[in-house]
Amino acid sequence: MVNTASGAAKLPPMLEINLEGRRAFVAGVADDAGFGFAIAKALAEAGATVCVGTWPPALNIFQNLLERGKMDASRQLSSGKKLEFEKIYPLDAAYDRYEDMPEDVRSNKRYKDVGDCSIEGVARRLTSDFGDRPIDILVHSLANGPEVKKPLLETSRSGYLTALSVSAYSLVSMVARFGPLMRENGSVVSLTYMASERVIPGYGGGMSSAKAALESDTRTLAFEAGRKFGLRVNTISAGPLASRAASAIGIIERMVEYAAKTAPLTTPLDAMEVGTTAAFLCSPLATGITGATIYVDKGYHSMGMGYEPFSS
Repeated sequence: MVNTASGAAKLPPMLEINLEGRRAFVAGVADDAGFGFAIAKALAEAGATVCVGTWPPALNIFQNLLERGKMDASRQLSSGKKLEFEKIYPLDAAYDRYEDMPEDVRSNKRYKDVGDCSIEGVARRLTSDFGDRPIDILVHSLANGPEVKKPLLETSRSGYLTALSVSAYSLVSMVARFGPLMRENGSVVSLTYMASERVIPGYGGGMSSAKAALESDTRTLAFEAGRKFGLRVNTISAGPLASRAASAIGIIERMVEYAAKTAPLTTPLDAMEVGTTAAFLCSPLATGITGATIYVDKGYHSMGMGYEPFSS
């Protein structure tokens, strides 16, 4: 017990991350190599049940990996149980509503049998499956820059706007539609990257702009969704990780190598370090944190220049 000027501040009996009885929806899980999966696993370790949203073109592959046991080792929890997804929903966060989806997309073989995979459609499915206020935690692990390998000067308007739409605006749309479905003391977490505030050559196509927008929107959503829905909204600025999704950047291995040489802590970033931070932000231990960008990058963000040991 800690005495303060305003009285005694009550501490929980144990400082542990306990999410039992809570349900999370993690948008952007299609394999076991990225931050989305690591966050889902960390939430499950803390006792939450987990539903995920998967991009329709990756849905069959993801389900096959699960059914064939190819992810069994990575799904192992400390309790001896395996991470189980309560529901897997097809989700294309480029579309707010089903009617926004062009006909050629709806009729595509990867979409035609999955039903309404828009953000609004998934929100309706959650309430149909679990009731009026079905979730406590919303995780946005979504990004797409179709021209990410192009310098900004060579990026088309379409490529730039797509990067902003899927990587940033989708968070706004999800909070607007999922916010009313979230229970008391709900938490929203997204993922950003240092390119929002520093130049990362090779990370192009408007993705740096999208991450800057995501961080700005996090602050505004923290205010608006905090007042309207009682939600906390934070984002994690993660260091580079050579996941399958990040391979689209083209220089991810170089990014990882440079960060390891430059950061105060030189051990490579592990995805679970981001996962456990997200679990903390979604827990009762973090009820005073909102509108924040939390760096999980081995201190890379604090450096002003690269470092090589001086020769004697």
